[in-house]
Amino acid sequence: VQLQASGGGLVQPGGSLRLSCAASGGRISAYPTAWYRQAPGQQRELVAAATGGGSTTYADSVKGRFTMSRDIRKNTVYLQMNKLKPEDTAVYYCNAVKGSVVYWGQGTLVTVSS
Repeated sequence: VQLQASGGGLVQPGGSLRLSCAASGGRISAYPTAWYRQAPGQQRELVAAATGGGSTTYADSVKGRFTMSRDIRKNTVYLQMNKLKPEDTAVYYCNAVKGSVVYWGQGTLVTVSS
């Protein structure tokens, strides 16, 4: 399974971005998937996760602002980020779990700054 993350960029506080994670070599709907982020000097943290059935959970810090979804026909997982804050600045990674193997995308940088 190969994952290609995209959609990052520079946005002002209060703005929105939508990240995409396009999968190839496997059906994204069959696997649990997740978005993580890593800010400079900090450990990677879980932002949002979805089961293979599509149920989602969110970190408390993004609950109510971020929404994870997927388009089965496009084999893509999304992270819609609204009301962005400077503390959301990080490299965002998507992953998918197939059996005992975790596949990671390459990361996309989100910078929230005025």
